[in-house]
Parts: sequence; C-alpha cells; structure tokens
Amino acid sequence: MKVSIIMGSISDKKIADKTIQVLEDFGVEYEVKVISAHRSPDLAADFAKNAEANGTEVIIAIAGKAAHLAGVLAGISPLPVIGIPAKSSTMDGLDSLLSVVQMPKGVPVATVAIDGGENAGLLAVQILSVKYPDLRTKFKEYKLQMVEEVKAMNRELETR
Repeated sequence: MKVSIIMGSISDKKIADKTIQVLEDFGVEYEVKVISAHRSPDLAADFAKNAEANGTEVIIAIAGKAAHLAGVLAGISPLPVIGIPAKSSTMDGLDSLLSVVQMPKGVPVATVAIDGGENAGLLAVQILSVKYPDLRTKFKEYKLQMVEEVKAMNRELETR
C-alpha cells in the first residue's frame, strides 16, 4: 500500500510532515514529491497517468493560493485524491479551500481543512482500510484512544 503526498511547493512541507507522521504511526508506506500544477504541468500529468501503475493507492495533494493541484491529479488519475488547501498569505487559505473543494461534476476531490495534514493522513488510512483489514483494526484502536483522551480531560476538569 502506498500513499503519494504531492506538494505544490516545498513551502508545503510543514503540512506534509503532519500527514507523514500519521502514515508512519499506522505503518503506511508513502512517498513525497513536489509537483506544481502550474509550474510543471507535464510532471503533474505524467505523475497522475502513472500513479496507479507505480503502486500508489491514494493521492494526497497539498497546494495553496490557486490550488489546482488536487483537481488536476483527480482529473487524470482514477485513484482517490485528498486535497489539503494550504493557508496562504492572501486570504488566510480561503482561496485555497475554494480552489480545492469546488470541483466540477465527475472530478471528485475529498477535501480536508486548511492545513489539515493530520486529517488527510487519517482519511487515507480509512480509505486503505477498506482493502487492508489490519489498518481497519488500527483505526478502531485509534478511535478508542481518542475516547480515553477525552475521558482524561474530563478527569482533569473534575480535579480542579
């Protein structure tokens, strides 16, 4: 199983690092690349055309401003694409969010929150868990861990 994390720019690395941490925690193989939909469109098209044959099962695309990377990859590849809109200096990421989430009919992109690297990783794990039962088990354990963390927060409140 492999997730391809594609950044539109190296400036998206902090977001990718959050995704990487989640994938590593779940034991999911990944690769990371910088490919710009605007500055290297031929590379984007080549990646998308060959991703499935190269063993990728889920694509995560991170981009800011005119964030067309996820849509371009989803328009070419049959694989599920998760878009992470990156916070930009112009509109606090709203421009990126709208660019990623407003896809035309027939080109779905699952979109997480602005700078939502962790949730993109978790969504990739959930998608892969349909095929890999061990990931489903790990994800269920993760959910139980969250419940325990909430209970601990409540205990902390009660002792104040």
